Amino acid sequence: MTNNLSPIYLDHAATTPLAPEVLKKMLPFFTGNFGNPGSIHAQGQTAKNAVEKARRTIAEILHCEPREIIFTSGGSESDNLALRGILRPGDHLIISEIEHPAVLRTAEILAKNGVELTKIPVARNGIVEVAAVTAALRPNTKLISIMLANNEIGTLQPVREIGKFLQKNRPEIRLHTDAVQAGGILELDVRYLNVDLLSLSAHKFYGPKGVGILFVKNGVKLIPQISGGHQENGIRAGTENVAGIVGAAEALKLAEKIRAKEAARLTKLRDNFVAQILREIPQAQLNGDAVNRLPGNANISFFGIEGESILLRLDFVGISASSGSACSSASLEPSHVLRALKIPHEWLHGSIRFSLGKATTAKELKRTVRELKKIVRELRVLSPLFV
Repeated sequence: MTNNLSPIYLDHAATTPLAPEVLKKMLPFFTGNFGNPGSIHAQGQTAKNAVEKARRTIAEILHCEPREIIFTSGGSESDNLALRGILRPGDHLIISEIEHPAVLRTAEILAKNGVELTKIPVARNGIVEVAAVTAALRPNTKLISIMLANNEIGTLQPVREIGKFLQKNRPEIRLHTDAVQAGGILELDVRYLNVDLLSLSAHKFYGPKGVGILFVKNGVKLIPQISGGHQENGIRAGTENVAGIVGAAEALKLAEKIRAKEAARLTKLRDNFVAQILREIPQAQLNGDAVNRLPGNANISFFGIEGESILLRLDFVGISASSGSACSSASLEPSHVLRALKIPHEWLHGSIRFSLGKATTAKELKRTVRELKKIVRELRVLSPLFV
């Protein structure tokens, strides 16, 4: 950063800062209350009680039973456990083309080992059609995994409607949703959503990194993927991350208290931000549905320039965002999500994801538009498409 202006963080979809209140709750379990929950002495039981209290807190928010909550190391492990724990060679799995790699890559690996895989395309607005999912059902369909909200373009998927169809017509099929981007922002009532499995990650809602949650509906049998002890009802072996679990529960509780109000605030900020960009920067477009999307998500493509170049220049002036043109920083391949939307090549590579959070202000977004306008103009002077 080359000036004294305060940094602007617009990458909350990647991770969020740990809330001070959450850190305060966690700290005792790093020092004084450091016991192993599996130990029978007082220190161990203090730790065990903290884990079970956290489980009850999360269960109340998800409207499920505490025993239906499994703690993991993060959203990716939760997704992996949901898919690998259910599917066997000969089973049929349905996912969307725009799933997070934790689901997409796992599904592709399972497909190489005998699982039948169907990937459902999305419409131009980035939303899966329920009819396309139901039309793909087979007699051996065992699991459907459709994310609640997309991590790149923020589009909300009709998970509840798919679940209603299954409950009425194919109740033996399990429905999993990757709700990692939805934590603290969308309704997580698993009964309302009609899901059998749901994945969350604490660091997406101002909790600690390294802690995940998997809701597993009573009656759903999972084959453990980590062997060892009998922790987490025998589903996930390993000494519990007590401080992290306590932090995850506190973070979700705090986020849930302000969820409706914060969602409305972010939606207003986002809409104004997008409108400013589209009004002031020529040849810019919003990717994904304009309404049915996460409140804080704005994925924008800028014609004729590279997203990575935009990011680097934004970072130089203290603005953090992320590129929608690559699945990872090590890959130069265009995003599988944006390709699924059939975005033309000239637009595909110039995509940026701005994700707003609790600290985001209208003033910050106004400055971002001002800097972005300048950056895009300078890069287009260098682009062969604008010679």
